[in-house]
Amino acid sequence: MSGFGHTSGYVKPRTKEHSKFTTVRLSVGGEHFEILVNPDSALSFKQGKEVEPTQVLVVEEVYSDSNKGLRVSAEKLRKYFQTDDERAAALEILRKGELNLTQEQRKRLTEEKRKAIIATIAKNFVDPRTLMPHPPLRIEQAMQDARVVVDPFKGAEEQTKAVVDSLRTILPLKSERIRLQVKVSAQYAGQAIGILKTFGDIQKEDWGADGTLSAIVEIPAGGQPGLLDRLGSTTKGAAQAIVVK
Repeated sequence: MSGFGHTSGYVKPRTKEHSKFTTVRLSVGGEHFEILVNPDSALSFKQGKEVEPTQVLVVEEVYSDSNKGLRVSAEKLRKYFQTDDERAAALEILRKGELNLTQEQRKRLTEEKRKAIIATIAKNFVDPRTLMPHPPLRIEQAMQDARVVVDPFKGAEEQTKAVVDSLRTILPLKSERIRLQVKVSAQYAGQAIGILKTFGDIQKEDWGADGTLSAIVEIPAGGQPGLLDRLGSTTKGAAQAIVVK
């Protein structure tokens, strides 16, 4: 780690040694900020694992273009981060910014999510002609034919609905579905409605005068654990959900 001293402007371009690092990028008020990070520890941090943030940073410096070695001035740090301490600004960028995955990371994460999506479809959907699950290889081929793009950051169950919608013109799919009545306080209602739309079809949506949300959503039966987990983590356990007929 470098010290906390700060000089603005041109420093020096990244060297071959920097090629083993990656960046986290954040745009604020039209300005672009970058920090150099260790790829694997940064990914673990972004996935919510217990990683000391200071161990993720390669150097405690903030750049406008790390490839060219262009560091951000103290004046801009004060304007956009309310501090001229590069370490403090770098940690905020780490928390709020977007991690630039290495090719190997993106390939690995995408493949993991692809397999998980295929497993979820095979578990929760059947061929309506035979009432038997489609073999994983058939689902994988259909995803290739439909040119499905897998997001390495989103959860598999969160992406399954969109993938199934893409596959229906290629692969006949039928799912056992359930209806959940969900109640969420006003504090988390805005986030919750987005989650419900991702996991299923909202059949009823009522908003209380105080902003509370009461909704009935229909989802694949196999998607219930994932939905409840997302709602629980988003609302800190405050959401209520029961199966209704």
